Amino acid sequence: MTRADSTAGQRETPARVTPARGRPRSEAVEHAIIEGVLALLEDGVPLAELSIERIARTAGVGKATIYRRWSGKEELFVDVVRAAEPSEPGLPGTSLRDDLVVMLEWMRRRGLASRSSAVLHNVYAQMKSSPRIWAAYETSVIEPRRDALFEVLRRAQRRGEVRADIDVRLVNDLLTGPMLLRTVLRPNGDLPEDLAERIVDTVLEGLRPPAPEPPAAGGAG
Repeated sequence: MTRADSTAGQRETPARVTPARGRPRSEAVEHAIIEGVLALLEDGVPLAELSIERIARTAGVGKATIYRRWSGKEELFVDVVRAAEPSEPGLPGTSLRDDLVVMLEWMRRRGLASRSSAVLHNVYAQMKSSPRIWAAYETSVIEPRRDALFEVLRRAQRRGEVRADIDVRLVNDLLTGPMLLRTVLRPNGDLPEDLAERIVDTVLEGLRPPAPEPPAAGGAG
């Protein structure tokens, strides 16, 4: 069995990465470069040993082709990890609960993917040992996801679905903390299919505004 056969099914075909500055980007070329990096990682090559020259040779492109699309290895690796993760879903926008369940369900599936993919598991570990790569991932991937959840909560405040006095940053931690605990800190943590709904419903129970008090009874006639 070849390496390609043994790793088939471990990852989905990478999604098209976010365009950057420079010339119009070719989806086929980007796919070849990202697949080249993933192939090297599957062969056990550490991130620190992945030079642009080696990546170009594996992908069958020139170094200039890579540099036209990414400023360096850090930016490229962030797009490689993003492409290997499950695709981020669109939010239904029907209610706060629906949006939060979709967002947390994506986190659950991402946790399952990182467990089943040796590549993702190893890359996450190696990224955290590289401050520059982790900082780039934090800025371009994690922070936008966090901001999206903040905005979902703020819209709910404006609609009166949750109390106006809540701290959205704290609520973000209350929602994502249990999922991150099970997907990151506990590699074998239980991730049942209804986990996202259970987390959301538990947190929302304490966020809802109080029910209006019934009108006072009229005086005696």
